[in-house]
Amino acid sequence: MSRRCRARSCWGLRGMRDYDELISFLGEWGPFQRLIFFLLSASIIPNGFNGMSAVFLAGIPEHRCRVPPSANLSREWLNASIPRELQGGREGPSRCRRYRLESLANFSALGLQPGRDVDLSQLEQEKCLDGWEYSREIYRSTIVTEWNLVCDDDWKTPLTTSLFFVGVLMGSFVSGQLSDRFGRKSILFATMAVQTGFSFVQVFSTSWEMFTVLFLIVGMGQISNYVVAFILGTEILGKSVRIIFSTLGICTFFAIGYMLLPLFAYFIRDWRMLLLALTAPGVLCVPLWWVIPESPRWLISQGRFKEAEIIIRKAAKTNGIVAPAMLFDSTEIRLISSYRDILGLFSFSPKMQDMKFQQQQKAYILDLFRTRNIAVITVMSLLLWMLTSVGYFGLSLNTPNLHGNAYINCFLSAIIEVPAYVIAWLLLRILPRRYSISGTLFLGGGVILFIQLVPTDLHILSVFLVMLGKFGITSAFSMLYVYTSELYPTIVRNMAVGATSMSSRVGSIIAPYFVYLGAYDRFLPYILMGSLTVLIGILTLFLPESFGNPLPETFDQMLRVKGFRNRQHTKHIRSSKKIEDSKTQITPL
Repeated sequence: MSRRCRARSCWGLRGMRDYDELISFLGEWGPFQRLIFFLLSASIIPNGFNGMSAVFLAGIPEHRCRVPPSANLSREWLNASIPRELQGGREGPSRCRRYRLESLANFSALGLQPGRDVDLSQLEQEKCLDGWEYSREIYRSTIVTEWNLVCDDDWKTPLTTSLFFVGVLMGSFVSGQLSDRFGRKSILFATMAVQTGFSFVQVFSTSWEMFTVLFLIVGMGQISNYVVAFILGTEILGKSVRIIFSTLGICTFFAIGYMLLPLFAYFIRDWRMLLLALTAPGVLCVPLWWVIPESPRWLISQGRFKEAEIIIRKAAKTNGIVAPAMLFDSTEIRLISSYRDILGLFSFSPKMQDMKFQQQQKAYILDLFRTRNIAVITVMSLLLWMLTSVGYFGLSLNTPNLHGNAYINCFLSAIIEVPAYVIAWLLLRILPRRYSISGTLFLGGGVILFIQLVPTDLHILSVFLVMLGKFGITSAFSMLYVYTSELYPTIVRNMAVGATSMSSRVGSIIAPYFVYLGAYDRFLPYILMGSLTVLIGILTLFLPESFGNPLPETFDQMLRVKGFRNRQHTKHIRSSKKIEDSKTQITPL
């Protein structure tokens, strides 16, 4: 190839337009963008159903040992057959023990009276050998009543929810890779089908084990659908709309699905019928296949320019705009299609050399711990994500245990998220990140700690404090993506967000066990969650402030943890010797 031809090709690559510049003629908020915004956001509504459905599917009603009619007890001895014990500071019938029926039958046959002729505290007790009687006041049936997940098997209930979040963790790993390989649209609808299909199969579960395995798979589909919808929306929408979509659009519609959950559960109190009703809206998303397009960005990256051009021209037609006669220059198409070859061929260009150098850089997970400063930021970020997640999911899953109506409490827990997202969006626009996140964590954790000081008769105040705590933690949670992405340089930014997001999944996995502790002391979950939230709020103040600073491109540009000395600890990604060696390999003109 001649030098002249090389120069022309190099000029073509330098002059290649950015995608946002390419579609700028469409405008930012036309009918096409509004349609994509609301349809992708609406596709997240079923995620709100499935994400919190365990609140009602695995609800634990009041229960006591069953006394069979064959015990031949008098009415007095039948009423006295269950011991009394303290539960959450209140006295009530034991859930897992009863007096030994053989002894009670003898006393009943002799005509003795409980409490008067027989000291009940001296009687021998036994387990619920004949099963349990469940209250039907709140739930007609749940998986707990279906498979007796109480007493010795009560550990299975939080495990069910935890395994759902294990599925969420697994889905987080594969969703991005699958959408990069097979396309955003295909994986979006495939994961929606997984979420809806396996939820439907769950209705016919014959055992707790079957239900739990299917629930894990539903969790994989749930997060994959969420992630791919997020990616597809951010790639199709323009810069200004993209921010609102990723903060308010997706999150708000998730909250809408969450709000509809207690409404369904209130009218449908059988767990199988409830799950069937929650599955049905997923079927309504099928027609969206013919409306939601593939990401033109992804198509271009795959060299499928004709398909991308068709989508862009349809968008222009929807917006009532005449598209340019030629969207993609033939030179640009040729250059993008042979991108790697061109990088190797035109190493004489300083710009090409920089691009090639950046392409050759590889990031590893250990790079997040390569220096003391970076390691401290990473460890603190992992703790921040994990403990914030514990607080968010712990409070969400604990709503049935609050005073008052479980359905109303769940609805309040969902609706409080909407103003939390709005406040988070406003704080990100006007205030420093550290103070915004730390302040909302202090608010959330502080009010939760105050719950134990509320008199037992002030039930409304207790619920109010829980909702205020949920508001603060939700606001902080929604700001973490932006803050974390601003702390790390480009080469490891995606890895850092992925690692911290994985840490939040770990938090969601252990959150059900915080709720489980409430069976021993009703204030213990609040004390633990509140203390940990306040602690991480304090630690957040030591993280660097990224508000108003440009995104770091290298490790040297990363801000420092507060209190560290300013001397440099960072290392170059490539040693100067390797850089010099690479320069000697430049092809001469």
